[in-house]
Amino acid sequence: MRPIYSEGHSSKMVEIPTSQPTRICLVRHGETEWNAERRIQGQIDIGLNDTGKRQAVAAGRWLRSAGIVALYSSDLKRAWTTAQSIGTELGLAPTPVPEMRERRYGVFEGLTYDEAKANHPDGYAAFEGRNAEYDFENGESLRAMFDRVTGKLKELAARHAGETIAIVLHGGVLDIINRFVRGNSLETPRDFLIPNAGINWIATVDGQWTLKTWGETDHLEPGALDELPA
Repeated sequence: MRPIYSEGHSSKMVEIPTSQPTRICLVRHGETEWNAERRIQGQIDIGLNDTGKRQAVAAGRWLRSAGIVALYSSDLKRAWTTAQSIGTELGLAPTPVPEMRERRYGVFEGLTYDEAKANHPDGYAAFEGRNAEYDFENGESLRAMFDRVTGKLKELAARHAGETIAIVLHGGVLDIINRFVRGNSLETPRDFLIPNAGINWIATVDGQWTLKTWGETDHLEPGALDELPA
């Protein structure tokens, strides 16, 4: 904060912020058939199903009056297609940010959660227990994912200081960002929802991050999926 003085009233001091908050809207991609099957996608490039396509349009319409000036997206198809639909509603072209891709799940990719548990019981126990160093046999650990996601998030926030932007991304990425903003550890069990095409708002000012709203689904048909494990 810095003081300013009104003209003609030298004894009156009004404080104004040193900077305006940067507002970031985070949108999970719309539904895919693999979401509906509880099949682990990771970085396999799966497209939206019909429900997901409707969800993407609905999210864009909901955000028309949000004052968004720039739109970013993971370059995986399910996120990129969602971002294109949102961009059509907002009059913005999305910019790809590969750093916001889903986690690389290695040997788990393509399996349902039940299949992964049956085929890789030790690995699944590490995954379910949120072991931050476990990497799915040359996939990606939570620790590595945290570094790539939060690094890009801070970069985009600095690029758009005082503005409002949107990023379309994935459930695992949202899991990381929620913990980063709230200051929770990677090992903490999840206590928040991550529905397909859900809308989430965070903000940052002077290096401080805050969570504004999370898991908004008022714009969607009932039944938006959150198939992710806790």
